[in-house]
Amino acid sequence: MELLHFTGPVWRPPYEASAQLLQVTAGCTHNKCKFCSLYHGTKFRLSPIAEVEEDLKVIRSYQPKARRVFLTGANPFVLSYDRLLELGLLIRKYLRHCESIGMFARISDIKPKTAEELKNLRHLGFDGISIGTESGDDDTLAAMNKGYAARDIIEQCKKLEEADIRYNFTYLTGLAGKGNGERNAVRTAEVFNRLHPFTINIVSLTVFPESELYGEIRHGNFVEAPEHERLSELRTLISRLRIETTLLGNTVSNAVPFIGRIPDDKVRLLDELDAAMRNVGERELRRYRDSIESL
Repeated sequence: MELLHFTGPVWRPPYEASAQLLQVTAGCTHNKCKFCSLYHGTKFRLSPIAEVEEDLKVIRSYQPKARRVFLTGANPFVLSYDRLLELGLLIRKYLRHCESIGMFARISDIKPKTAEELKNLRHLGFDGISIGTESGDDDTLAAMNKGYAARDIIEQCKKLEEADIRYNFTYLTGLAGKGNGERNAVRTAEVFNRLHPFTINIVSLTVFPESELYGEIRHGNFVEAPEHERLSELRTLISRLRIETTLLGNTVSNAVPFIGRIPDDKVRLLDELDAAMRNVGERELRRYRDSIESL
C-alpha cells in the first residue's frame, strides 16, 4: 500500500473525523504556548509541492470522491496567500468532488492576508478554519505566550466573516490558573459575543511533562484550577454567551462531556453542570484527569 507523507504527530478536531487528511506543514511556527505539548520535538516543516502532489495522487486512487480535505500541521493557514492558492488549485485538480478545505490556524496567521485574498480563498473552498483561541482574556493570553491579544481575535475574525469563511474557536477551562477562572470566562464571553464562531470547542487544561507549564507547576509558579472551579468557570462562560453557536465539550479532556446549541440548550447545559458539581466529587474528577495519557 502506498503511504502518505506525515511528519510527527498528526492532530485533527473531532468534527473533522470524516475529512481526508493531507499534510502541507508539520509542527508549529509559534511553538511557544506554555501549556502545549502536541508538537513537542517537531520542527516546523513546509511540505514541498511535489510531495503534496504525490499524496494527492494516492488519495485520488483510494478516495476519489473525498468532499472535504483537512490540511494537517499546527497552523497551515500561516502559509502565504499564493501558497494556499496553489494548494487549493492542486487539490481541485486531483479531487474533483472536493467541496471544502479546512485546517488549523493561529490568529496571527490571518493578519497578513487582505480581505480580498480571504474572499478568493473562500471561493476556492477554504472554509471551516479551526482557531485555537483558548481564551479571550488578555492576562491569560499573555501569561501563556499565545502571541496575540483579545483585540487581535476580534479584528482578524471579522476579516474572516467579511470573506464568509466560517471558523471554529477553542476555549480552554483552567488555563488562567486557580482563582482566575471567573475572570477568564467573563472576559472571553465579552470577546466571543462580538463574533460569530460556527462552534466553540471546550477543552480542559491537561498538563503533560513535555510542556513548559509542567515545569512552572513543579516550581510553584502556576497552580492548577480545581475541577469544580473549572466547571464553575464553564458555567459562567455559557451563561454569558449571547451568540448563536454550537458548544462541543466531548473531548477526552472534559471530565463532564456535553454537546449543545445555544441559546436553545443553554438552560439544559447549565443544569447538567450544576448537577455534576453537586453529585461528583473533586477527587473523582481529578482522578479522571490524572488518568488521561494523551489528548
